[in-house]
Amino acid sequence: MATAFAPGKCILFGEHAVVYGHPAVAVAIDAGVEVKLEASDKWEIKNDHYSNNFEEFQASKNPHIQHIIRNVFHYSGPPLKIKIESDLFSSAGLGSSAALSNAMGAALHQLINPEEKINLIKLAKIGHSAEASAQEGRASPTDSATSSLGGCVVVSGEKDEHLNHVFDTSLITPEGNREWSIHSVELHENIKDSWLVLGFTGRAAPTGDMVSGVAERLRQKPELYAEMQAIENITKAGLTALKLGNLEAVGIAMNSCHEKLKILGVSSDSLDNMVLATRNHSFGSKLTGAGGGGCMMALTNDPQRVAQEIELCGGQPLISKFGSKGAHIKKE
Repeated sequence: MATAFAPGKCILFGEHAVVYGHPAVAVAIDAGVEVKLEASDKWEIKNDHYSNNFEEFQASKNPHIQHIIRNVFHYSGPPLKIKIESDLFSSAGLGSSAALSNAMGAALHQLINPEEKINLIKLAKIGHSAEASAQEGRASPTDSATSSLGGCVVVSGEKDEHLNHVFDTSLITPEGNREWSIHSVELHENIKDSWLVLGFTGRAAPTGDMVSGVAERLRQKPELYAEMQAIENITKAGLTALKLGNLEAVGIAMNSCHEKLKILGVSSDSLDNMVLATRNHSFGSKLTGAGGGGCMMALTNDPQRVAQEIELCGGQPLISKFGSKGAHIKKE
């Protein structure tokens, strides 16, 4: 038996632009996905998103898991009983699929190699390959890297000498070869003492569909590429504010990023309503992740009040501290 946990994430700045090589800043959150594996006489799975009981494992319903089992580990052992527990909102921009992929990769590695410690960089690449397999090759490594490494992560199209470089990765996408450098950031104490409050609209927004939608809009209106550069400028300003512990400046960058994402057509009325409702009680707020539904996020020192405002807008709140621990094995 092997059990692993991987956290979800939220993107502070840079979503969608990161797919095209621009930088993004993301942090791990408290909530995440746990995967427990044990040998069985047949392949079966319990995923709390779909059923309370174990059912036959079907590759078409579980593409991330299938990719890791067959294409990454080339697993040929006995059938597995796969138990998945998640406290993340599904298809909500919190990296639930990447957390699932990382937790599955860590658990399967532990099951096969119980004496060998999992390499978090290798795990991040495993998660990214699973994401790309399920998203027509357009996935950025943001979700998988943040979930694996934990803390605060910067993903950019080139190495940044002012940041702690962790690893590089690349992917052949329909638009061409994409390359990213992954960095980690030491958070200022002011940032560590603040809170993130996430608000789920209740509407799922699959990342693959949203990423494909942006790609189509860029083909139709090439002038929208200018918004990608604007998001990069905002991201760099927000990152500087993060390192200085300037909460007000971080909030301003968050607000500006949201406006650019609206221009790209990835926000929604429900997201905009929650963003506006929470700004009076936060440093800044914006949608996080793919958009089109999913979640918004607010940076605040008054998490309960912000959570109340989200509920008044019909959303579901989730409160988290900054920069949670990354993927890890859970002892039985």
